[in-house]
Amino acid sequence: MATLITQDGAEIFYKDWGPKDAQPIVFHHGWPLSSDDWDAQMLFFLAQGYRVVAHDRRGHGRSSQIDTGHDMDHYAADASAVAEHLDLTNAVHIGHSTGGGEVARYVAKFGQPQGRVARAVLVSSVPPLMLQTANNPGGTPIAVFDAFRTALAANRASFLLDVASGPFYGFNRPGANVTEAVVRNWWRQGMMGSALAHYEGIKAFSETDQTDDLKAITVPTLVLQGDDDQVVPYADAALMQVKLLQNATLKIYAGYPHGMLTTHADVLNADLLAFVRS
Repeated sequence: MATLITQDGAEIFYKDWGPKDAQPIVFHHGWPLSSDDWDAQMLFFLAQGYRVVAHDRRGHGRSSQIDTGHDMDHYAADASAVAEHLDLTNAVHIGHSTGGGEVARYVAKFGQPQGRVARAVLVSSVPPLMLQTANNPGGTPIAVFDAFRTALAANRASFLLDVASGPFYGFNRPGANVTEAVVRNWWRQGMMGSALAHYEGIKAFSETDQTDDLKAITVPTLVLQGDDDQVVPYADAALMQVKLLQNATLKIYAGYPHGMLTTHADVLNADLLAFVRS
């Protein structure tokens, strides 16, 4: 397996497919998954002639189950370590959910100063802040995230199965076309990772205020989200992101769920390609 060791000792697994002189498309996965969640996009962009790169976040997938650094700063630093290790330049960074938070912090802190990032894409992403606070009244109450932690600690396998078979893909909606293989693949990816990384990751994706990260991003940024996202409400995510970003394009998909990159891969892939080529 292709891996690298970070400064604090985390072993990060990564994939690097395609021509090494082609423009890199770098994918950042959501919680509690792995780079495998990008299969449909990586194969699609590889077929279009791009270099495609993705890594498993620390504590997730095939990366080491280190007991420290489960926060947005370390997530971004690990992404930077991958970009430096592979010497990626002129890259397009695409992040989903927690991976969108990772992209926002990486681009703001590492990618732009180093000139490594050409464009960014935030898909169903957590910035600027998921948690409900006095300054973010439209956010999600802390009790919801506390319930996540309680359920995960009590029976992680059951909790992850409930998320995958319910709100993540909108499979809990009346008349939904539930795909058992998609549920199993989501659960498989989640159970590969560390319970500790998943538990502490809830705080990372819900309580990290990334307002300043979004304001600092100057590269063209595409913001995509479904209006039936039951995990990250779009009014407090995508609609807020475009107000803070300096150079943003917004697209909202009617009826699409949080996991729309899987359920509607054909539509999303075409829109991502159009943005990359624009």
